[in-house]
Amino acid sequence: MTKSWGQSVDLEKRKNLKLIAGSALATSSLLYACGGSSTSASTDSTSSGSSTVTYNALWIPPLLTGTTADGVTTFDLTLSNASVSYQSGAKTNTYGYNGAGFWGPTLLMKKGARTRMQVNNQLNEATTTHWHGLLVPGSVDGGPHQVVAANSTWLTDTFTMKNNAATYWYHPHMHEMTQKQLTLGAGGFIIVQDDEESALALPRTYGTDDIPLVLTSRRFTTTNGVANQFLYTTTAYGDYLLSNGVMNAQASLPRQLVRLRILNGEIERDYNLGVSDGRSFYVIGNDGGLLSAPVAVTRLIVAPGERYEILLDLSGDAIGKALDLNAYNGSDAGLSFGFAGLEPASSGEFGSLINNKTFSVLRIQVAATTANPITQVPSALVSNTYPTAAQATQSRTLNITATGPGAPFTFNNVGFNMNTINQTVAVGSTEAWTVNGGNIFGHSFHIHGVQFKIVSRNGSAAAVKNYEQGWKDTFYIPLNESLTFVAKFDETADATYPFMYHCHMVNHEDLGLMGQFVVQ
Repeated sequence: MTKSWGQSVDLEKRKNLKLIAGSALATSSLLYACGGSSTSASTDSTSSGSSTVTYNALWIPPLLTGTTADGVTTFDLTLSNASVSYQSGAKTNTYGYNGAGFWGPTLLMKKGARTRMQVNNQLNEATTTHWHGLLVPGSVDGGPHQVVAANSTWLTDTFTMKNNAATYWYHPHMHEMTQKQLTLGAGGFIIVQDDEESALALPRTYGTDDIPLVLTSRRFTTTNGVANQFLYTTTAYGDYLLSNGVMNAQASLPRQLVRLRILNGEIERDYNLGVSDGRSFYVIGNDGGLLSAPVAVTRLIVAPGERYEILLDLSGDAIGKALDLNAYNGSDAGLSFGFAGLEPASSGEFGSLINNKTFSVLRIQVAATTANPITQVPSALVSNTYPTAAQATQSRTLNITATGPGAPFTFNNVGFNMNTINQTVAVGSTEAWTVNGGNIFGHSFHIHGVQFKIVSRNGSAAAVKNYEQGWKDTFYIPLNESLTFVAKFDETADATYPFMYHCHMVNHEDLGLMGQFVVQ
């Protein structure tokens, strides 16, 4: 599919870039419109001076429903080299699936369906494709052992979709290359639907009132003052916020309840999200399913790899009103060291022009109501039955360790080894795992093959945030804190294709903050 990659404007030098609260990047911004070139100009006066921001339309990834034959639905993905023009006269080399310049299509799946995946790797390097959050055997999981060589194809075994309705995603999981391949744009959403979710009065018109939103940031190299290639070897943070691959993204959303499926697709940065006018919004779903009931919040912390579904009520707003979904990522938001992106430096490996700042991740322009709008937040959602700590027959503890600043992080002082199985779990068992975050930095923890229930933070059930009490596969663990989760391990994995547990700050993962386990 051929895409129009939009318009660009002049880039000021990094040192002169001005960030403003409540807007994206100021007039210096590189601009990128994925799949379209419509822009609008607005004068923002929320900073000490006014700045004009040129917005690009938020790109909505196309839906892919797969091809069904003999009762099996196959999803075909092709990963290839691409390029995007972020600035006039320059092209940034990227990776994309199915013809996209960045990211890939959204896979729409059904619970209970017989399913398989096919990945055609047209890169000049090996890759893998991991189905993040899906309940599949290790042989299908797409971890670092399931290498798809350059210019070759991987067809998975057929599996039955067991997941609840929720937002999942796919991305590379090639050991020591995940940061590079994710930085260059390889990834995409997976939406699973089921009968229970479909019976609820929720927004689900994809691209209209049901919006996928992946948040990332990138830093560029420059040649003769022109920004060109993504940096991925010398930095953990980007200088420019990308929403679905778009800089200064703006979405026209209808005057009603709107559902945002938010994914933190970052290398390392956390996001502390809220609406610019301070209004409440409603968390309805975690990584692996809907909550039992909506939870009203004004702030939502999303760590790399996490997904949250929220409802934003625009029914009382005038058509044409503008507001922002912001990242309140500064120390003035009550955050403390260890929150990724709070570091004060504006350059260097752990610096960024948007570190320790409030900045927009999406400008919202209120548009006309659609036909048959959803305007009422449901009082209840779905019935969930979670495993409990009392059911656990085995407990395990993972300590995130390092010898000091600058040293690679490890689990229990053991770095990742492709030939080492770190844990053996009995299939069908329920276990309680405790992760101790260590005293150097915060982390994002992900485990393959299960959806789990967080039962305590720092030994306290009451400390578990009300918006993270659903099915999870990834969580944020701050500096000097611990978290315990309980999971039932029903999916099998052997030593040939083991499951992984790892930090989803993929720079940490690539350097060895990962372990392997079998379920048998």
